[in-house]
Amino acid sequence: MQKRIGYLTTLLLLLIGYGPLNAQQQAGYKLPPKEVADMLLAKRPASVSIDNKGEWMLLSEGNSYAEMEELSAPELKIAGLRINPRNAGPSRQSLIHSVTLRNAITQRSYSISGLPQPLRATAISWSPDQRKIAFLQMGPDRIDLYVISVAQQKATRINSSPINAVLNRYQWKDDNTLLYFTCTQPLSKIPAKPDITSGPSVQENYGKASPRPTFQDLIKTPHDEALFSFFALTQLVSNTAGKETLIGRPALYQRLVTSPDKKYFLLEIIEAPFSYTVPASGFASRVLICDVNGNSVKELAKLPSAETAPSGNDNVQNVPRSFDWRDDEPATITWCEPLDGGLLKNDVPYRDVVYALSAPFTSDKKKLFATKMRYSNTLWGNEGLALVTEGLRSKQQTALNRYNPITEDLERLMTRNTTNAYANPGSPLTRQNSFGKQVVWTIDKGNKVLMINNTGSSPKGDLPFMIAYDVHSKKADTLWRCKEGRFETITKVLDAEKGIIVTQRESEKEVPNYYRMLLSEPNQAVALTQFSNPYPAMEGVQKQKISYKRADGITLTGELYLPKGYDPKRDGKLPALLWAYPAEYNSAADAAQIRGSEHRFTYLGGGSPVFYVTQGYAVLNNAEMPIVASSSEGKPNDNFIEQLTLNAEAAIHALDSMGVGDPNRVAVGGHSYGAFMTANLLAHTKLFKAGIARSGAYNRTLTPFGFQNEDRTYWEAPDLYNRMSPFSYANQIKTPLLLIHGEMDNNTGTFPIQSERMFNAVKGHGGTARFVSLPYESHGYTGKENLLHVLAEQFEWLEKFVKNTPPTPTEKKGF
Repeated sequence: MQKRIGYLTTLLLLLIGYGPLNAQQQAGYKLPPKEVADMLLAKRPASVSIDNKGEWMLLSEGNSYAEMEELSAPELKIAGLRINPRNAGPSRQSLIHSVTLRNAITQRSYSISGLPQPLRATAISWSPDQRKIAFLQMGPDRIDLYVISVAQQKATRINSSPINAVLNRYQWKDDNTLLYFTCTQPLSKIPAKPDITSGPSVQENYGKASPRPTFQDLIKTPHDEALFSFFALTQLVSNTAGKETLIGRPALYQRLVTSPDKKYFLLEIIEAPFSYTVPASGFASRVLICDVNGNSVKELAKLPSAETAPSGNDNVQNVPRSFDWRDDEPATITWCEPLDGGLLKNDVPYRDVVYALSAPFTSDKKKLFATKMRYSNTLWGNEGLALVTEGLRSKQQTALNRYNPITEDLERLMTRNTTNAYANPGSPLTRQNSFGKQVVWTIDKGNKVLMINNTGSSPKGDLPFMIAYDVHSKKADTLWRCKEGRFETITKVLDAEKGIIVTQRESEKEVPNYYRMLLSEPNQAVALTQFSNPYPAMEGVQKQKISYKRADGITLTGELYLPKGYDPKRDGKLPALLWAYPAEYNSAADAAQIRGSEHRFTYLGGGSPVFYVTQGYAVLNNAEMPIVASSSEGKPNDNFIEQLTLNAEAAIHALDSMGVGDPNRVAVGGHSYGAFMTANLLAHTKLFKAGIARSGAYNRTLTPFGFQNEDRTYWEAPDLYNRMSPFSYANQIKTPLLLIHGEMDNNTGTFPIQSERMFNAVKGHGGTARFVSLPYESHGYTGKENLLHVLAEQFEWLEKFVKNTPPTPTEKKGF
């Protein structure tokens, strides 16, 4: 395995307690201050999964980072997938290394026997009856499926042939049966790459428009096609109590859904030829219904490749979509079809129609209802109730409807802007029905739907809530709401009628813990966990949610962190770091709403800027950067640069007026679209002393068919694309800019070449810039050494260009 220069050096430094930092500044990996490194590497509290009865909890532990050996392992990048060729599963996974059972009533913990060692688990799920827990073990050369008996606290491997998890994982069919896919050939028979190519790779098009986004890791050669066929070809297997039964023949299975009565399968099977333009999820396919033996019963559709899908956020292919079972009937399939040819520009009263077809699937399809906006999904309840969601992304609108399967009436319950956080009622709560499927959870004889909003935005900050929504009167009763002064969410409703719930409670000083309570006695909650703060260095750090206005009157917010022991009057104004990510709004009123809570506990992931509050910086995290449409006819990005400037000026002024941030010593940073924002601010303003841009896209002509929420193409709005591209103004960037990018970024649009060319452009015009390419990293960074290095690079940049610049006359030195 190839080793990177400095890797062993870094490991040695880690072992000796981070050692003298100057010794490793010249080459290889760097390390941040020990206080910062300790927080990154701190062991986090376990993740908790609770059964539906509230009797048992599974506590799972893993690392918040990956070892470099994992990142540097062999990897195939084909068809928009990243495949581990050694075990036929996804590469780059967050794995669980420890699991424990705990009785929620007695609080007694139990170790589990029979677990594979070392444990490398993922995809954990409870059986429908909650008596078993399944998980995949991602071994070095094969994947296996284990089942834990809760009563016996014992794990058992149930598969014989290796699992293939490239396109699918596994699912419970019933309490005792699991469905999964296995490899059809030994992985040692992987198609070999020809020593000498047989000819050029050729793509062609004959008059069909294919306005697709700039996907990465696509098929590029005939050898890639052979590799995809090898790893995507799987055998469907049913396993009941350890006995395996092969179902049907091997195929390129894309999707599997079991009918509620367990007699049929809905299958989507990929068909050749494979596209070189879209990932596997957009390949041509067949949708069909099979019986439990794998025999075809009904072919529902042949779907073309998504490469011919029209551009535009609400435009769709003129083909059937959204195939699924009706969860409250034994075997009824539903799907939708566009009524406007798939194009929003066509003026029609209804956009989509939803059809149904019941077993034995020999009759004609039956129309259920039509939607005025794009159909999204249906959440089935019972014979007289279903909830239908529709919406238009381009107009930032969503609607919830009540469908009555008996009368076939579709009644609008509510319509709102997707950006109107205050009006969001939450998501309908579901329960398991007699088929083992999730359906709408109702109370009051089916007249009220339970809904939970675990964000709960309000003028007082986020206060999660649960309501009972009357589908007839269209009024809601609040059953529970988080108390002010903390942040608490509902993780499980155990008994809706009796009002028994499980919540997760936290504050800025208290790590999240789980509680069981009665809605009628909220002050008598019983603690189910006792997790402690993993970050001693953050104790005493001041955190507050600040609110301020930009010049046009729109209210903005941000999460302000100030160092432990800091006193503005005594210590003066601090160097500051502003970290943000822009968001588009059609409504100024929506943009001005308060979002977030100062009472959330701060977990420090590798990408967080909050680490630097321990190094003497004021950190304004999640500083709001709304981009608002200036008129009903306009779009948010029409004045993107001007609004970015307004937002940045307002944030700097707020910190200055509070007496905590020195306006002459402020840095700005962001990741992905936040990096794009950073480069634009440095290109068009002189507000900052330095910028940090991670994994961004800076030349929008390289994403010509749209980006983020912008659905106009480059050819429709060339001036907009050029104006929004900081690459076009690289000659104006004189503020020091730190560019960081994963060398294997697979995010749509943010190819590593974006940062490479941006650095060259700034350098070519005499600007101050540094470009760091992280080995093996994708769009988000996970490698331990890489994460530590990023924190060190950012810290050095801030120290050199922000903190150690001449202070303003009012600042007092020495904090």
